Amino acid sequence: MRVPILISALIGLLVLSSPVAADECYADYKAKQDSPLRLHYGVMQLTGPCNPGAARGEVAQRLTQRGWTLLNVMSVFGAEGLNKRKADAGPYYLRF
Repeated sequence: MRVPILISALIGLLVLSSPVAADECYADYKAKQDSPLRLHYGVMQLTGPCNPGAARGEVAQRLTQRGWTLLNVMSVFGAEGLNKRKADAGPYYLRF
């Protein structure tokens, strides 16, 4: 009798702990290229964990693949912060 209750409880925990629809997560950052020096501010959608530490690694890796060096992750935010950053990011808005 205890086993079915335990199994039901475990299944319930698994269902509750698995995300049904993950929230969108974005980071805004500053990056550079050398020779000649070029700087840009951009906004990138994250695919990994939505926290500054994980964002730094993901943003740096994706920028490096395109010849850019990450200078700083400014912030990590949800979809509600996209509109106020779009004009500032210009061509680097969701580019990478």
